[in-house]
Amino acid sequence: MRKNNLKQRIHLWSGDQLEQLRLHLARHDALLQLSLLGLLTGLLAGTVIVLFRMVVEQTQAGFLADGLPENYEALSPWLRFLLPIAGALIIALFFHLYAKGETVLGVTYVMERMAYHQGYLTFRSFVLQFVGAAAAIISGHSVGREGPHILLGAVAGSLLGQRLFLPNNSIRTLVGCGTAAGIAASFNTPLAGVIFALEVVMMEYSLVSFIPVILAAVTATGISIAAFGNAPAFEIPPMTLPSLAEIPVVLLLGLLVGGLSALFIQLMQMTMARVTRVAFWRRVLAAGVLMGVVGFLVPQAMGIGYDTVNSALLGELGITLLMVILVAKVLATVACLGLGVPGGNIGPLLFLGGCLGSLTGQIATHVFHHETLDVGFYALLGMGAMMGATLQAPLAALTAMMELTHSPQTIMPGMLVIVVAGLTVSELFRKESLFLTLMRAIGKDYDTNPVMLALRRAGVASVMHTRFVRPDRRISRDKAEALLRDQPEWLLIQGDERPVGLMPAVDLVRFLKTEEGITVSQIDLLEIPGQRVDVAPIYLQATLQEALERLNRGAEALYVERMTAPGIRRIYGVLTREQLESAYKL
Repeated sequence: MRKNNLKQRIHLWSGDQLEQLRLHLARHDALLQLSLLGLLTGLLAGTVIVLFRMVVEQTQAGFLADGLPENYEALSPWLRFLLPIAGALIIALFFHLYAKGETVLGVTYVMERMAYHQGYLTFRSFVLQFVGAAAAIISGHSVGREGPHILLGAVAGSLLGQRLFLPNNSIRTLVGCGTAAGIAASFNTPLAGVIFALEVVMMEYSLVSFIPVILAAVTATGISIAAFGNAPAFEIPPMTLPSLAEIPVVLLLGLLVGGLSALFIQLMQMTMARVTRVAFWRRVLAAGVLMGVVGFLVPQAMGIGYDTVNSALLGELGITLLMVILVAKVLATVACLGLGVPGGNIGPLLFLGGCLGSLTGQIATHVFHHETLDVGFYALLGMGAMMGATLQAPLAALTAMMELTHSPQTIMPGMLVIVVAGLTVSELFRKESLFLTLMRAIGKDYDTNPVMLALRRAGVASVMHTRFVRPDRRISRDKAEALLRDQPEWLLIQGDERPVGLMPAVDLVRFLKTEEGITVSQIDLLEIPGQRVDVAPIYLQATLQEALERLNRGAEALYVERMTAPGIRRIYGVLTREQLESAYKL
């Protein structure tokens, strides 16, 4: 009996503590608690991503020559043709059995869930991304692992928040933590992961989001280093800009990369617009056949292609071969990603930028006779410029370029080439970032209005009135006077099943002081003189953005509730439009 009582007390204590945590996390400044949750998200995301990489790399090493994960060139031409088709068949069958219509994955899916579902991601998307991306990468499709890593990390953070019933503003932050962890564990690039999460997915820089995201990225990177070591993704000698006389070549590279980036975005947009109504399994099988043809003719374009990128950085690929690889990679990537193969696009973008940079460096060497020109240096600049211009994420691209190669000497020329490439895409060709383009292709938008961003950072529990009472519609005078002794601010008038109106308590005080109030023994709170507004429910987890949307749909005020047991709802506070507007005007 004593043991049972102790267990009950512990359970009640832990429940109360968790309830207080939820209420505190609704605030925009719950830094310590969010930091601890960010640390836990990084641990979960890093573990999942290490597992994903092990599955992919060990499988590739098992059937590719010399145990090298991307040595598709050693396969016979017919195997290179059949392998992507086999992978497409596996993906099509698995999605047919399990997807239930959920086929848009990767970063686009994360952004869509952030924009329309407050960061609520599903376990189904996790399984689809893990199996689908693993099958695609292993079978040589031209997709990257970073997009899958981002989704896997984001789902880990989202499910953690959902499991603890945290407010939605905190779940959004944990999705950002998982995103940063995904990039960080993919390349051992923690700073690039942080900037990518803030710049692309969360689209905000604030202390309360910055520190948890940093902790998640650091934790995930530590797990990745423990599993795979701390070597950079690309082994290259130290690089730097030999002379300011090469600045014109850097500018030219920025223009060329900007043009290629705009072309890539346009091809992706056209492809997705034309195949939207085509059944998913047909699209994926078509992508498998097209990838098989490319693999048969140009094996260097298969897979993520980091071995080819490393060769471009070392200047080991000639001009003709680079041109062929560049064209083949563009077509293969557009075919795979545009037709719906569940993979990422950052890896292929780095590939394309590296090849174009190496090509530009070699041609400039022949045309201008620059003996000091380093071809690998321009390949590195091309990688950063292609990522930055296509994703419109210049800081993330610059940081990734440095962390991937451990070459901080490239900061100045890297900034220049990324800015030129980005301006070429956005101003000359009038293209949005690839992610926003893909969002629009599936009929969605991503609102970056500053007011909306501010409202998403806080939950309704952080600004709701908690000094309220819940009287029935008809109460006695004695009951009314008893209610007012605690000096509430609001009366949430209770109907037969739910609250039916909200009234300032001062109006009841005023009524009781009048002559009419003195003679009345039974008071109808919906009939006495005073200000009353209709009310609607909103969940405790909701953000201020959700509250504003609910008010705009016709409600005059909100009462904040949460289901504490089946059929039992607890009301925590009330929220008026004036109160909400004052919160985001501060």
